[in-house]
Amino acid sequence: VQLVESGGGLVQAGGSLRLSCAASGSTFNIYVMGWYRQAPGKQRELVATITSGGGTNYADSVKGRFTISRDNAKNTMYLQMNSLKPEDTAVYYCNANSVEYAYWGQGTQVTVSS
Repeated sequence: VQLVESGGGLVQAGGSLRLSCAASGSTFNIYVMGWYRQAPGKQRELVATITSGGGTNYADSVKGRFTISRDNAKNTMYLQMNSLKPEDTAVYYCNANSVEYAYWGQGTQVTVSS
């Protein structure tokens, strides 16, 4: 499975961005996908996950501001990020899990200026 993120960039505080993660390859056995982020000097942390059935889970820090979704027909996952804060600045990674493997994208930078 290959994952390619897009949509990162520089935005002012209060602004919005939408990240996309396009999956290709043997995606039929992927049961959960998610977004993680890593800020400089910090550990990678969970942002949000979505199951193949559409169930979602969010980190407390992004609840009410971020929305995760997926288009199974396009093998693409999205993260709509609203009301962005400077503390949301990080490299955002797409993740996909099968029973056997965890797959990661290369990451996309999100920078929120104050």
